[in-house]
Amino acid sequence: MSFDEIQLIRMIVAVVATALFVAASVIFLVYLERKVAGHVHRRPGPFEVGPHGMLQTVADAVKLLSKQPLKPDGADPVLFWLAPIAAFAPTLLLLLPIPFGPILTGFEVNLGLLLILAFSGINVLALCLAGWGSDNKWAMLGAARSVAQAVGYEIPLLLAVLAVTFTSGTLNLSEMVAQQGPYPWHWNIMTQPLAFFIYFVCAVAETNRNPFDLPEAESELTAGFHTEYSGMGFGLFFLAEYTNMIVVCSVCTALFLGGWQGPFLPGFWWFLAKMYVLLLVMMWFRWTFPRLRFDQLLNLNWKWLLPLSLLNLLGTALVMKLF
Repeated sequence: MSFDEIQLIRMIVAVVATALFVAASVIFLVYLERKVAGHVHRRPGPFEVGPHGMLQTVADAVKLLSKQPLKPDGADPVLFWLAPIAAFAPTLLLLLPIPFGPILTGFEVNLGLLLILAFSGINVLALCLAGWGSDNKWAMLGAARSVAQAVGYEIPLLLAVLAVTFTSGTLNLSEMVAQQGPYPWHWNIMTQPLAFFIYFVCAVAETNRNPFDLPEAESELTAGFHTEYSGMGFGLFFLAEYTNMIVVCSVCTALFLGGWQGPFLPGFWWFLAKMYVLLLVMMWFRWTFPRLRFDQLLNLNWKWLLPLSLLNLLGTALVMKLF
């Protein structure tokens, strides 16, 4: 076989493996989040379907698949059905450049970080299409909030990432991980703690998680941009949210926490352990902190995170220039 054919087969295998990983992870994360919510609120969580409720997520998936997908009479049919597909489809691509292990990278590319940042913006467009195409005022308000939130918080997130690329001198995530050592004091979080803080706060906002879940605030907008969706239309938005959580936590692990490197026996298990700790923190946030008002959400970004990210970037550039 030619080199191009080998590369094509490798890409197909990587996409299939990524899809299986996402499916297994989402099934586990939905169950884990319900258990975390239960314990935070001092209740057991799912307990009836399967041992300790372990099959509850499977039951939910069967329910969503069996429900009839409906479209409101006034909705735009193209935009309405395109939105959930556009929300989920790019998420598999976002995981390909991430180095889960020394040789576990689906698509090795020098501009892997740039590829992730570029394609992650499609999700915002999908939410906008869902709100615009639903012919529902609550969905439209949710879409408007989503665009304002995503555009605002993406700027300090990019500036935080840019500060790390200044110190690493590359946009290749595998090289960034290789430059970090096995011990915590070798990781970028020690040299860029402010960038880590800004990145993680913005990542929570970008994935519409509490306390930043204003685009789908059920107490105000009944569900926001996905109000009119049922069955797997809603299911695809649900899958996209959890997959985006995996993506932002995976990027954070590679950028700041040494990736697959650890004090002993380095490998993909270190990457997954760090990634799941970050996911648990996001779940803890959701079931602990109250939702912000929308003006508070925007003020946090424009008055605090953006100036801090600019100062951090300028400080990093100055240090790099001097030393």
